[in-house]
Amino acid sequence: MNRVVHFEIHAANPEKLIAFYTEVFGWNVTHLPQFDYWLLDTGEGDGINGGLLRRRGNGPLYGAPTNAFVCSLGVESVDEALNKAHTAGATLALGKMAIPGIGYQAYIKDPDGNLLGLHQADKNAK
Repeated sequence: MNRVVHFEIHAANPEKLIAFYTEVFGWNVTHLPQFDYWLLDTGEGDGINGGLLRRRGNGPLYGAPTNAFVCSLGVESVDEALNKAHTAGATLALGKMAIPGIGYQAYIKDPDGNLLGLHQADKNAK
């Protein structure tokens, strides 16, 4: 089976998104100046790490459908993550919803318009 092992975030303003992801999710960032690329360490435990690079062209138009893989981040509380993300400049794409027996899910757009999911595991979700 082929597993997802890395993700990339494209940014019109890398510094702005680095500030967003470190502030909201506590990620560690390492700059590789020779490639104009930033490694994203998302933390210990299960999951994957990624990278951030300068967007090479125009971003997606507002309201356009997503044409990409969408990653979801595991969070302790979707409500707390939504509040923190909003304060840091994210916008709500799809509000919190229960996935019965699995948990809660919501979707936001980061300050550059990239879509990402927030997932809170909870077997008692209804």
